Amino acid sequence: MPTPDTDVIVVGAGLAGLVAAAQIADAGKRVLLLDQEGEQNLGGQAYWSFGGLFLVDSPEQRRLGIRDSRELAWSDWLNNASFDRPEDHWPRKWAEAYVDFAAGEKRAWLHAMGVRWFPAVGWAERGGQGASGPGNSVPRFHITWGTGPGVVEPFERRVREHVAAGRIRFRFRHRVRGLNMTNGVVHGVHGQVLEPSNEARGQASSRVVVDDFSLNAGAVVVTSGGIGGNFDLVRRNWPVERLGPPPEFMVAGVPRYVDGELQGIVKNAGASLTNPDRMWHYTEGLRNWNPVWPSHGIRILPGPSSLWLDPTGRRVPFPHYPGFDTLATLTHITRSGYPYTWFLLNRQIIKKEFALSGSEQNPDLTGRNVQLTLRRATGRVQGPVQAFMDHGEDFVVRDNLRDLVAGMNGLVGNDLLDPATVEREVRERDMQLLNDVGKDTQLALIRGARGLRSERLFRVTKPAPILDPEGGPLIAVRLNILTRKTLGGLETDLQGRVLRPGGEVMPGLYAAGEVAGFGGGGMHGYRALEGTFLGGCLFSGRNAGRASAAAVG
Repeated sequence: MPTPDTDVIVVGAGLAGLVAAAQIADAGKRVLLLDQEGEQNLGGQAYWSFGGLFLVDSPEQRRLGIRDSRELAWSDWLNNASFDRPEDHWPRKWAEAYVDFAAGEKRAWLHAMGVRWFPAVGWAERGGQGASGPGNSVPRFHITWGTGPGVVEPFERRVREHVAAGRIRFRFRHRVRGLNMTNGVVHGVHGQVLEPSNEARGQASSRVVVDDFSLNAGAVVVTSGGIGGNFDLVRRNWPVERLGPPPEFMVAGVPRYVDGELQGIVKNAGASLTNPDRMWHYTEGLRNWNPVWPSHGIRILPGPSSLWLDPTGRRVPFPHYPGFDTLATLTHITRSGYPYTWFLLNRQIIKKEFALSGSEQNPDLTGRNVQLTLRRATGRVQGPVQAFMDHGEDFVVRDNLRDLVAGMNGLVGNDLLDPATVEREVRERDMQLLNDVGKDTQLALIRGARGLRSERLFRVTKPAPILDPEGGPLIAVRLNILTRKTLGGLETDLQGRVLRPGGEVMPGLYAAGEVAGFGGGGMHGYRALEGTFLGGCLFSGRNAGRASAAAVG
């Protein structure tokens, strides 16, 4: 074999790559860290994230009176994932190991590196379909103080310390186009050097090739991410038989460089790629009024009170309520062929229940600004949300329902919304609030959620009529499908070693993060409990880093 240029090559400088590289260098091994983008994109998608982490039975939960356990979390995971394929062997093992990690050393490990969390724990993927249905039984979404950059920071710091000590070397603008293999053993990568690029983080960069490269090592760790920025590949993998036809219009929750090309290259080299049809796309996407990358979309992180309407103004049926079951709602929308849906609410609801995903949409948390963060409890509309109300092309704000419906029709350029139909849906919902009880399932779930102090104080507004003038003005939000995560990926064992079809190890090759379905080729199954994407990068990057370092002696 060729003389190695280093001990381990890590391909991809996102969160999983940083974690893997840090672990390898911690073990005293030399690392080459490659990425097709420039240094300004260090941290990858994680930098743009809200920083939510799935933790089980944490001090933050206990302080809020939330009783959680490893057993409850594992039950929720299994009900959520719905593993049903022979190739779910490794995903299930990864899932169980990850739940053990989230209920065990995860928090202490991160806390020791300086990571801290906002005291109010979020309740993402609320479920609402019974104890054996999908969803989180309790809030588990821990928002990192510093959001996505706060998660990236300790690993970037460790990597840069190793760079200064000579154990890690960066190779930015290196696009891998193939694996170096001898007798079935992976011992390096080759590809193209792209011209320098000064575009800001997240913006599309040049693909002009200025040179070729070939590098060799004792092991290769692939951490190149998913496919969410590649609409063609998303549509190619779309499970039509399960979800109906892919949307004609989508917005992108990730930059264009999240293209999935290297995943395909590794598959063509002999690796097993499993569950490519399992994807995690959101139903509450907004066109970003101030975009960074092409088709840039922002996701609403909704509380449970908005009225969800189809394009004709009829209420989307149970169990499709805001924040309850993303996959079920996506399936209903795409099977129905809806080009968009609507949230109908008022200012009283939006003040408490609307947050926007992304580090740049939460300057208070990202900047660790206590004074700004405390304003979240004052009942004001958050600044980034107000900016979308003022500038976003998906928002309509009016003082009465008839004008609101006219504005909604004007926004989409049709007359599908009948004012009488919309008024009936809203008034029937509002009449259920004349008493403390009623038959409306959404309102019952809202009342139940407010039994938790954190939900009552920070997230869920007191049920009130949408048409109450004191809660106005009225607001309608057009919602688009937003691409985000791929849940399938390169099949790996618990050490992160990439497998061939049939289960044989592909010597010298490891994978972590989204390219590996966050572990095993799809540890989430069909659904994610949220807060598990960053966590999956942390856990799989750590495993692959430790195992590859041990393998090279």
